[in-house]
Amino acid sequence: MKAIICPKYGSPDVLQLREVPKPAPHEDEVLIRIYAASLNSRDLRMLRAKPLFMRLKPGGLFRPKNEILGADFAGRVEAVGCNARQFRPGDEVFGFLPSATGRGTLAEFVCAGENYITGKPANLTFEQSAAVPLAAMTALQGLRDKGSLQPGQKVLIIGASGGVGTFAVQIAKAFGAEVTAVCSARNLDMVRSFRADHVIDYKVEGFAHTGQQYDLILAVNGSYPISDYLHVLKPQGTVAVAGGSMLQLVQAASAGKRISEKGSQKIVVLSLVHNPKDLVLIKDLLESGKVMPVIDGCYPLSKTPDAFRYLEKEHARGKVVISVNLDGYMRHSAKTKQVHCVKG
Repeated sequence: MKAIICPKYGSPDVLQLREVPKPAPHEDEVLIRIYAASLNSRDLRMLRAKPLFMRLKPGGLFRPKNEILGADFAGRVEAVGCNARQFRPGDEVFGFLPSATGRGTLAEFVCAGENYITGKPANLTFEQSAAVPLAAMTALQGLRDKGSLQPGQKVLIIGASGGVGTFAVQIAKAFGAEVTAVCSARNLDMVRSFRADHVIDYKVEGFAHTGQQYDLILAVNGSYPISDYLHVLKPQGTVAVAGGSMLQLVQAASAGKRISEKGSQKIVVLSLVHNPKDLVLIKDLLESGKVMPVIDGCYPLSKTPDAFRYLEKEHARGKVVISVNLDGYMRHSAKTKQVHCVKG
């Protein structure tokens, strides 16, 4: 099979398209023919091994332990192990593989345990489905698990136009929250289309000076001082930090314990936890039309290095998708006009 190989840490220039052995499923796994995958900031961090702790298990100290990057995917079940019971060949599925599995999805095939996949949303293409799992589950767990978001509460979402942010706005609205979204001017209309109640252009109006206070702040890839969040956080509110600058992560980790000891406010650093039920819930939200993915660009597998460069430099709106099987793309993407595809 063809796969994108990362033989060493570095820039997207190190990535290579190679022929590698096709995997075979273990007795409790399924083999999936991948039609689409998507990139996440996690993949960039693993590619560059920045911050340095990415080199620790399961990353690999001197070179990547798993040479195939990628976590999100959508495709068809090709074969099943003898103990696999939930899926059959031909089933359309989507899912997410945590780095601990040692598997990557920037390839034509991947093996996965049945608890890492669920049926593909019937109303989405493979490309749209592949854009969902990691980012949507991160948003869900930040809002529901870390933030304990309730209907009617006020939530502030920093980085509302990125992969996690676009899902966070939609999921928060589905939960009945009053949403204030922070993004750049070029993304204001897009974020408003998600029914955000208030939208702030971070270059014009700082969220810390609006006079509003929030029950929950979800900071996605932000770079603001923690003190800015606390300034607008209600006395019993929560700040959930998902990615962002190393300075912000260090501040959040160090301040979290100190703040919680002084009062009822909380600061938590969000780390995605694999939960099969969350993927099923996300699928339900997608099929109900309450949540939809945003795709900024779609690249063929051979152009994956270009996709990484775009994700890194251009502040992608929503997700960047890799179309692994171009024939499958033409057959199964009925809504291609919604997806910008880069041919190569």
